[in-house]
Amino acid sequence: MAIMDIPIFAMLRTKMQWHQQRQQVLAQNVANADTPQYRPVDLVEPKFQLGAPGPANLQLARTDPAHLGGFTDAGDFPNNHNQYQVRPAGNAVNLEDEMIKVAANQMDYQAATQLYGRSLGLLKTAVGK
Repeated sequence: MAIMDIPIFAMLRTKMQWHQQRQQVLAQNVANADTPQYRPVDLVEPKFQLGAPGPANLQLARTDPAHLGGFTDAGDFPNNHNQYQVRPAGNAVNLEDEMIKVAANQMDYQAATQLYGRSLGLLKTAVGK
């Protein structure tokens, strides 16, 4: 079995390629921050399924009536994020949001590359090299 056939390596490779492509898209958004009528774009994150999915709505047990109920799902959180404030020229790029996305993308890419490298090291240890 080749290393490329191991599911975790295939998923990490796909994730790293996605982060590379997303970095290009985010850089394009920043580069067009002053272009009239430009709307920022982003990529949809790939979804991975490893076997049977876990419970969708995991509820905490309330062992005392004084415990707070909590939120039932993510839809309970208010969404106060102002989606793309449009300037008079029609440009909707928010540089602060784009730079936050760039930084988060870079950190996620580094985490994926470290996990890939450590997984390879674990395989080398298992093989005895």
